[in-house]
Amino acid sequence: MAHTKEELNQKVQNVIEQVRPYLQADGGDINFVNITDDNVVNVELTGACGSCAFSTHTLKNGVEATIKKVLPEIKEVVAINL
Repeated sequence: MAHTKEELNQKVQNVIEQVRPYLQADGGDINFVNITDDNVVNVELTGACGSCAFSTHTLKNGVEATIKKVLPEIKEVVAINL
């Protein structure tokens, strides 16, 4: 089932809200920026996540994996500030 752009935005933001407490527990945070036309999610990692050596690992294996499990049409999650 294809989602409209608005539905996809809302669903991605819902997943980000679910993973946010895990990042905040380590002193970081994540902000949704947008979804590109080719279904790449752009986010901004802030706080400790913005400077953590493991932030790329967290982004790919935590945030991206969770979003893709819920929304398989998402191709990738990219931190625009890393």
